[in-house]
Amino acid sequence: MMKKTYTFSHGNSPILISIPHAGTVIPKNISCNMTPNALKMPDTDWHLPILYDIAKAYDVSVLSAQYLRYVIDLNRSPDDTSLYPGQDTTGLCTIDTFNREPLYLEGKYPDKTEIKSRIDQFWKPYHNKLESELKRIHEIHGIALLWDAHSIASHVPRFFNGQLPDLNFGTVDIQSCDESLQEALEISMQKSLHAKKYSHVFNGRFKGGYITRHYGMPTINIHAIQLEISQCIYMQEKPPYKYEPELANYLKYLLGDLLETCLAWANCHKESELSV
Repeated sequence: MMKKTYTFSHGNSPILISIPHAGTVIPKNISCNMTPNALKMPDTDWHLPILYDIAKAYDVSVLSAQYLRYVIDLNRSPDDTSLYPGQDTTGLCTIDTFNREPLYLEGKYPDKTEIKSRIDQFWKPYHNKLESELKRIHEIHGIALLWDAHSIASHVPRFFNGQLPDLNFGTVDIQSCDESLQEALEISMQKSLHAKKYSHVFNGRFKGGYITRHYGMPTINIHAIQLEISQCIYMQEKPPYKYEPELANYLKYLLGDLLETCLAWANCHKESELSV
């Protein structure tokens, strides 16, 4: 029996956290065609469900993928349209790692039929749940805020020069959320005592992936933000990719501050619209 494609915890707040790249499950019919290096899963968004377990304290819904991003990338369009035209990026069913190492044994790359099968088996269930949960939240609160959670190694020369900032916020240049929400987060990063030890940027190298771009619709009060966290601030970046509780616990305080900012903004934004 195939493992469920995602885990989900229900909350009653206006926020949904999506974690599309933390999965580590690979079906046997796929793993048998993969290289030893692929099976080490170097590009996984390691430990994010643990990092975001603070969501329970804020009554936030959390949707997290179970399957490895090499099986299919849930943060890519099903037609595999490039997120960053003219820049190097990995696709829907990528065939190499971030370090350009092959994922598949010679002659074992997924063909069009296999890719369609993976879309049906893994991509659609996750996105169906994401869409239905945003709809539920919006119907209850009149507003929904999608927080798309990611992490990445601090140095990936394929995608960016030097070291990545610690916290990389993406709002598709303020197209996926109301400008006032980004401003609220910017102020929170300036004022939060927990933010002072971290570098950050808005709409730098990572402006937001497919999930942020597709579901963020501020004109109908659905607002989306992507946060790409540099892994060096909460874990070891080399195998076995160990979680570092002392580092992570400090980061959790900041993530809590940011979720509180989002909740306060959502309440104020909803009230301001009702008063118009």
